[in-house]
Amino acid sequence: VQLQASGGGLVQAGGSLRLSCAASGSTFTTNAIAWYRQAPGKQRELVAQISSGGFTNYADSVKGRFTISRDNAKTTVYLRMNSLKPEDTAVYYCNFLIPLLRSGWGQGTQVTVSS
Repeated sequence: VQLQASGGGLVQAGGSLRLSCAASGSTFTTNAIAWYRQAPGKQRELVAQISSGGFTNYADSVKGRFTISRDNAKTTVYLRMNSLKPEDTAVYYCNFLIPLLRSGWGQGTQVTVSS
């Protein structure tokens, strides 16, 4: 199952975006899903994660600004991003938290925050 991220765009600093991550199948609804991002010249980093039961965890750099949520009926995970900063500029990906469940990373969705 490959997860597909969408919803990125260009936004001014201080603005907001909501990313969506869609897939199908029971594997999606019964496992933890995470959002990752990769900025130019940097390694991919974990931004936020949510368990099948809705428990969440965030990178320190986004705590208080980003909110991850999931709607298992729609097999969709969201990332609400508020108070965006230029340093949030990156390609954002969603994927299973457990590496063995992943089948690639997809194209991701570009988020660009202008100062």
